[in-house]
Amino acid sequence: MVENEMKECPQCYKTKQRTDEEYKALVNRLNRIEGQIRGIKGMLEKNAYCPDILIQVAAANAALNSFNKELLANHIKTCVAQDIRDGKNETIDELVTVLQKLMK
Repeated sequence: MVENEMKECPQCYKTKQRTDEEYKALVNRLNRIEGQIRGIKGMLEKNAYCPDILIQVAAANAALNSFNKELLANHIKTCVAQDIRDGKNETIDELVTVLQKLMK
């Protein structure tokens, strides 16, 4: 998303205000995942044994899945719940679409 696009059409993009605690927890998870990815790249550069790399990739995938679970839970508890209370039932369709993409 380009900043100029947001200025031209602010209602076209949804945003989410997160608590400092939620933000820090999510960023910490992403930082760990980023470190795992750098580690995998280092293993490849050092010609590490394939199964060792694959195990680390599986760990990075699990970490990303955990990140998704935390973000999804927060989304349901806050955004989705509030939209349902406000009568915005299209949020349910949006959630179903997101879940279908996550379950591919």
